[in-house]
Amino acid sequence: MSAGLALTVLSAVPATADYSALSARGTTPGPPNYSLAEDNRAGSQIAAVEGVHGVPDHGRYAAEGQTLGHDVSGHQGAVDWPAAAGAGAKFVYVKATEGTGFTNPQFGQQYNGAHGAGLVRGAYHFARPDVSGGAEQANYFVDNGGGWAGDGRTLPGALDVEYNPYSDDKCYGRDAAGMVAWIKDFSDTYARRTGRAPAIYTSTSWWRKCTGDSPAFGGANPLWLARYAPEIGPLPAGWAHQSIWQFADAGTLPGDQNYFNGTEDRVTAMAGA
Repeated sequence: MSAGLALTVLSAVPATADYSALSARGTTPGPPNYSLAEDNRAGSQIAAVEGVHGVPDHGRYAAEGQTLGHDVSGHQGAVDWPAAAGAGAKFVYVKATEGTGFTNPQFGQQYNGAHGAGLVRGAYHFARPDVSGGAEQANYFVDNGGGWAGDGRTLPGALDVEYNPYSDDKCYGRDAAGMVAWIKDFSDTYARRTGRAPAIYTSTSWWRKCTGDSPAFGGANPLWLARYAPEIGPLPAGWAHQSIWQFADAGTLPGDQNYFNGTEDRVTAMAGA
């Protein structure tokens, strides 16, 4: 799908065959639950579980060559993109999908609107390892707006893996090896479909808890790290640096606030390379 093509938003669809297999093993009894999908967004569960501990010194981080951006979802509704650009936004990630049964009803307005306002933009997928396999969700994501275009204005898609909002089991019923395998299936499938490895959005605490602090993805997948504090803190294993830091769940831009770890030309490089 081309970068500027308007998208037809889909309604919720039935779960895939992989969900049936999970249910038969007792991993996820009952039909898939998407009742929270409209409000699930990058960091919503990280803020709920890990808390908010302040914001960075913006003058310091701007001086270090960081580039301001944000991320949005259907939770924000229609976004005033000229205003966001005027407030300093240079890039944005937009939620496209969740699991294999939900698409963001605001995706077309948000994704295409950001492009029209001159922002570098990308799409992200809210992972649901409890309802279907990683490959199935990567295909669903690409088929519903999460692809990549080598136009220098489109960031590679991002996989949002964070605490399960539907259960007290924050790792979606999977042990560390099973979670790593699920993420690898998603990443490999996305790379085959698009030619780019997806970015991985997570927090260090979730990554340690649910993947056993796996170092398997640091070589190929850009890291988009969430931590709402004055300092970014320790990174998950395998990554020497973050590409993006989500430092606050609210601020001057719509949605969550982010710094790209580099100047604006590095944002364009990530979009194009």
